[in-house]
Amino acid sequence: MQAGEGSLSGSRRIRGASTLEAALGRERAVIVAALAGVVVVAWAYILAGAGLEMPVDAPDGTPGVMAPMAWTPGYAVLVFFMWWVMMIAMMLPSAAPMILLFATLDRGRRGRGASVAPAGAFALGYLVAWGGFSLVAAALQWGLGAASLLSPAMASTSAVLGGVILAAAGVYQLTPLKQACLRHCRAPFLFLSQRWRAGRLGAIRMGIEHGAFCLGCCWVLMGLLFVGGVMNPYWIVGLAVFVLLEKTIPAGRGLGWLGGGALIAWGVAMIAIAL
Repeated sequence: MQAGEGSLSGSRRIRGASTLEAALGRERAVIVAALAGVVVVAWAYILAGAGLEMPVDAPDGTPGVMAPMAWTPGYAVLVFFMWWVMMIAMMLPSAAPMILLFATLDRGRRGRGASVAPAGAFALGYLVAWGGFSLVAAALQWGLGAASLLSPAMASTSAVLGGVILAAAGVYQLTPLKQACLRHCRAPFLFLSQRWRAGRLGAIRMGIEHGAFCLGCCWVLMGLLFVGGVMNPYWIVGLAVFVLLEKTIPAGRGLGWLGGGALIAWGVAMIAIAL
């Protein structure tokens, strides 16, 4: 009788584990689909011009010319959202492993009553952090434009300034602060185990904290957009891929060091040629 009861209990545990695993799989699928949808929409918005008028090349290949836009309040808001949506398109894919791990741990802590809502709150907090960066970037774009240091395509008109940005980004790649932030981004379980907070507000706060580490890891790299053109799709895609690889592949740290050295050499060469 006891053996039968033990067998029945074991079967129930197996079925319970299978049910939990299936539920977790469904939740992960929902989260992946939601993240993919947001990223696709963000990329579509950016590649469509983000609501900004951009110079169009003439049929003979001559670069187009466009008068600088006046910085009205409406235009400032548009530029802010351009930066924010761009950061969502570039940074959310590299944050996906952290968000999925958060959802898995949250499911384990909350049991069968768990839902995808806390994972959404975590992602929202992450994007809020990059919203703060976008506000600063929009203000910097205004300042550079007012100083006549940006072209209509939102790229630096000064080779010296471009070289300084390149070299600064390269140097930052090698600093202890960069490496410390990168370690947090590359160790999602350690981050979550040390900073776990319950509830949706806790999830938002954790998302903001992770976003701050990610921002500390990548903010200077985002400045490179002022060199190649803020809306240059090749630079946007290139930086997004570099950040994704640096944060997720085993050789990411070495890739970051290699990229830093290349940026320093490129920046110094650009300054030397300009002078």
